[in-house]
Amino acid sequence: MRQSKIEWTEATWNPVTGCSKISSGCLNCYAERMAKRLQAMGQPNYVNGFLVTCHPAALKLPFGWKKPQMVFVNSMSDLFHEDVPPSFIEQIFQVMNTARWHCYQILTKREDRLLELAGGLKWTPNIWMGVTVENADCVRRIEALRKVPAAVRFLSIEPLLGPMPRLDLDGIHWVIVGGESGPGARPMQPEWVEGIRDQCQAASVPFFFKQWGGVRKKENGRRLDGRVWNEMPALALG
Repeated sequence: MRQSKIEWTEATWNPVTGCSKISSGCLNCYAERMAKRLQAMGQPNYVNGFLVTCHPAALKLPFGWKKPQMVFVNSMSDLFHEDVPPSFIEQIFQVMNTARWHCYQILTKREDRLLELAGGLKWTPNIWMGVTVENADCVRRIEALRKVPAAVRFLSIEPLLGPMPRLDLDGIHWVIVGGESGPGARPMQPEWVEGIRDQCQAASVPFFFKQWGGVRKKENGRRLDGRVWNEMPALALG
């Protein structure tokens, strides 16, 4: 387990590493930058750099974490990437089904493969499923997510790259919004964030504002309209 600095989770677990770009939100991928840095440092899990790689030895790790944690699964990959074998995805789900004292948060941009495999997976209540929706061109991912029988279905609207004035939040339990950070960060307009926040409030969906982003992420902070928005789904641990 690696304790996480990601504001909406507590720890990360990476039985798969590596990914490939699929949409505009992937342009400045933080995971790719980090993987290449770890490869240069000689970290054995990143000998393949950012190529999709399964790590069977990592499957047992959640059993050793006795304190219940909010765990982001594959922060360095996409569990439903086409290069991850279905059998390995099933093994990961079996771990999550068994180590049920943790809450697992999964994110994907590959909604078609999610739907293809979802029916054969066991969705215990401690498994949350989300999709990344960086702009209005990606709202089709929400339609797919609605069909997944997860106890919590959530949206990660990060990096937010444009206005999203007509979000259909039916069947969605949580929304995270954040700006892009790091080299080449694309700017996010306050009215885009406020518009999503207002839609969440109208639909009674918890809203979590992660960051304004930018090259100087820490300096820009994460306050919106004078406050920090840390709303979580009712099923959150603790």
